Amino acid sequence: MSQIYGSILEAIGNTPMVRLNNVTKGSKHQFFAKVEYFNPGGSIKDRVAVAMIEEAEKRGDLKPGGTIVEATSGNTGVGLALAAAVKGYKCIFVMPEKMSDEKRAILRAYGAKVVITPMVMPEDPMSHYSVSKKIADETPGAFLVNQFHNPDNPERHYRTTGPEIWKQMDGKVDMIVGGAGTGGTLSGIARYMKEMNPQVKAICTDPIGSILYDLFYHKKIVDPPGSYKVEGVGEDMLPDNVHLDIYDGFVRVSDPEAFAMTRRLVAEEGLLVGPSSALALVGAMKAAEKLEKPSNIVVIFPDSGRAYLSKAFNDKWMVENEFLTDADMKNAFNRVVSAEEALADLKK
Repeated sequence: MSQIYGSILEAIGNTPMVRLNNVTKGSKHQFFAKVEYFNPGGSIKDRVAVAMIEEAEKRGDLKPGGTIVEATSGNTGVGLALAAAVKGYKCIFVMPEKMSDEKRAILRAYGAKVVITPMVMPEDPMSHYSVSKKIADETPGAFLVNQFHNPDNPERHYRTTGPEIWKQMDGKVDMIVGGAGTGGTLSGIARYMKEMNPQVKAICTDPIGSILYDLFYHKKIVDPPGSYKVEGVGEDMLPDNVHLDIYDGFVRVSDPEAFAMTRRLVAEEGLLVGPSSALALVGAMKAAEKLEKPSNIVVIFPDSGRAYLSKAFNDKWMVENEFLTDADMKNAFNRVVSAEEALADLKK
């Protein structure tokens, strides 16, 4: 009976560390992926979702029968909905329209109400930030999680994810790499790593179009920010949980680079991860080029590719967004064909 969890929430954390062997072949460095889709909700956001709910309960901000409200790109919403199902709360999540259909469907499966907003600037009254705040203000018993500015977010990574990585790597970490949406993941992990060894470098990978790279290097916000297809990372405003003072550098990664690597990771490593994981790895490989000595580089893989089947793994969508060509589709082995076509191919 000692191996039985009291609830699904106890299954969160202690995710595997996986050595990458094929996509990084030829590098003098060792790359290791912290694979977070093993969490029950399918992403690293399960960790902070439970933490932010539990701390809100302790403070009395969230009471029995209350409603959880949050602006989310999807994964934090899933983690919150998972915890809410166990604890008996209602949920309302506000998402920008660019997020995948799968994320909307998963949230609804957990019983959440999903509100879709246009892609507008944060200060716009119709942004997902503004709408979530208005809903929370006008809903009795509501708790606005506020993951972008909630200190319980990076604190959970400092207390759990960071120590897990350190233990799994036997303390042999030279660089930690990840993206930043709320900033909580990399900020919390980097803080722990640098306490254990101040020489560990923390590198943030940023999609082209996000403001964070320019803010870090040039101390200015590009206005207006650009657009990009990768979900869950990059920002058009500076969250409190992006602790720029603890990061050692930023690397920019383009959409085509991220989506190409997303497909390579499943084809060559068997890792069905989302584009933000691939973006982090591409950034890690770029950052590694500047390292003289062979190094151990840990890359955070935040979520599963199952939430992006309609995008990153949809050939039509990839062609429409110019990440794949018609010729690539025609020559691909992993096509769905009729029995007649398959038999005809055997005769060629």
